[in-house]
Amino acid sequence: MAHRVGVDAAGALGRFAPGITLGGSPGSYELGAWMRSLLGPTRVVEIARRMHRSRPTVSRWLSGTAQPRLHEFLEFVDASTARVPDLVAEIVPIAQVPALAARYEVTRAARRLAFEEPWTEGILRVLETEQYRARSRHDSGWLASVLGLSKSEVAHCLERLVHAEVLRRDQGKYVEVGSLNVDTRGGRDALRALKAHWAKVAMERAPDPHPDDFLAYNVFSASKEDMARIRDVLRSSFREIRAIVAASKPLEEVALVNLHYLDWPVR
Repeated sequence: MAHRVGVDAAGALGRFAPGITLGGSPGSYELGAWMRSLLGPTRVVEIARRMHRSRPTVSRWLSGTAQPRLHEFLEFVDASTARVPDLVAEIVPIAQVPALAARYEVTRAARRLAFEEPWTEGILRVLETEQYRARSRHDSGWLASVLGLSKSEVAHCLERLVHAEVLRRDQGKYVEVGSLNVDTRGGRDALRALKAHWAKVAMERAPDPHPDDFLAYNVFSASKEDMARIRDVLRSSFREIRAIVAASKPLEEVALVNLHYLDWPVR
């Protein structure tokens, strides 16, 4: 369908998931292989549960013996990544899809704030927990103590979130406008700065970790082939973590995950 109307489907999927190549050609794309790569190590039974589909049906899609219909494919992408508005926006102007346009704009607003005020993302995650929802009124001091911030930092971030229409004040508490899943893609320099911020947060915690913190390292040498496998494992793990987070209920804990792989080429 995309090919017939002049849309570069492979290019759209490539921009959406840069680490995954869509094999084949228009009319005979290897969609099952692309879907398997997008899913990563997440179990088929888990993705089927999220989609309310049968395991055999999803397995046939992933094996390439059957192809999902368009709405089923979009459901699969959303269950795997929670980013289906981004994919649709790569194919058509998102304003032409009213069912996703509002969700896309909310995500864009959150994404810009994530770059400009990184702690807004942490604050959003605390505000959506059951513990915050159970409180009778908003308490910036409590929020600051959870994240280790000052009350003035919390107040500034909340102001930015309200101004961007990501949050609104309702009966003395903050309420999210829609469901948020912040995708932190962006310009190279901005993305590097954002990664550096969260790496610094982890570095500051390292000398005095909390009981459930997991801080580990391994300096090693390996073959080029195995190095490539290790990078693939890290990418797959990151995708699986995002998928688990997207489907997790109830929301009771907030955490930061940093995955680092640093290469020293030996010439």
